[in-house]
Amino acid sequence: MQYIKFTDLRTRSKSLAKALENGEEINLVRRSILVGKVVPYSASKTKTISSKRLESKIEKPNLPRLTVEEIDRRYRKAMLKKHGKGLSRH
Repeated sequence: MQYIKFTDLRTRSKSLAKALENGEEINLVRRSILVGKVVPYSASKTKTISSKRLESKIEKPNLPRLTVEEIDRRYRKAMLKKHGKGLSRH
């Protein structure tokens, strides 16, 4: 079976199913124009990975360690830049 018409979908559904089970691809024709292709479903196997293996593949960013004081200083600097000098300490 190489092609099937829309009207044949109802009447020849068993032969369509057999062809798909055999791995055949069928062209779908409507009014003498090729409108699509029916291909058999192939279940792809999903690959699994362990958490330790995934962790080893992830690159850790090389960021500097910051103290609480340095984080606070950078935050205040950003807020002053954004909002101006009207910020209070508390």
